[in-house]
Amino acid sequence: MHINIKPVNEYPWYLRPFFWNQKRKYGAVLDAALVWGRVPKVFMAVALLYGAFNRSSSPLSPALRSLITVRVSQINSCAFCVDINSATLLKRGVPLEKVEALQTWRESGLFDEKERVALGYAEAMTLSHTKVDEEMIGELKRYFDDEAMVELTGLIGFQNMSSKFNSALSVPPQGFCQISKSKLLDETVPESLHADSALEGEQSD
Repeated sequence: MHINIKPVNEYPWYLRPFFWNQKRKYGAVLDAALVWGRVPKVFMAVALLYGAFNRSSSPLSPALRSLITVRVSQINSCAFCVDINSATLLKRGVPLEKVEALQTWRESGLFDEKERVALGYAEAMTLSHTKVDEEMIGELKRYFDDEAMVELTGLIGFQNMSSKFNSALSVPPQGFCQISKSKLLDETVPESLHADSALEGEQSD
């Protein structure tokens, strides 16, 4: 990890309740939180935004939110995020085989149409060579109203920030999910996701 974390008692007092709650929920204080905590005001802003996306009244189901966060984290090669969000996904009742199939969801029959549309949108927002087009927006509107689309777009954007932050600073996984890392995190983006950019390159020649 590229940033040194401090003992919990050296962080400002108003951050410690967040750390206590993490230890109660996960059994350990999250290393990512200790990194963000080096800048307390930014930590507070991130924590509040995370809490807003994960409130019980969200129009997005808990399972769908976790599917999105895991998939974005896989693309951004964030081992910490994949680990903790996969554990959460399992706790939210998603079957093991579905969690393991998330990297190849396009070829899997385990995902319903609403999930497939949301995952496609997450990939289009996350991958630099793709673009959200009108056809995709039309598909989204079949399943999500305006408020839900704002939440979904915000969640994808937030998870991109979080996973890229943790990946860049090499925040390590903490062993929350016992599924083999090789089944959850591929160091390369699946070849199928590069198809559009390859075609674009052929057309421009």
